[in-house]
Amino acid sequence: MKTKTAKYTAAKSQPRVLREIAVAPGTGEIINVRSAKTHLSALLEWVAGGHEITITSDGKPKAKLIAVAEAKGRKTFQGMGDFLSSQPVHRGPSAGEVIRADRDSRGW
Repeated sequence: MKTKTAKYTAAKSQPRVLREIAVAPGTGEIINVRSAKTHLSALLEWVAGGHEITITSDGKPKAKLIAVAEAKGRKTFQGMGDFLSSQPVHRGPSAGEVIRADRDSRGW
């Protein structure tokens, strides 16, 4: 006699916090501040997945959670030598030469 085995797959259910999110026309997905504080970690995961959520207090929008854009790499500091060398003060006479020329012009 053959027995059949059935595979049960659990349906993916939304986390409780996602059931507390409402959709408002013109505003998008909203959640009240108390629920947002209670379920902050789940909200951060939801936002990291590409959603935007508006947090409301007393029915008025107060803040918006959006994903952070990847930051571009910063420039590496190369030092000030090249910059300072390109400044006009480095193309003229030295301080000693300027002082000597000033003394000579006055006849000292």
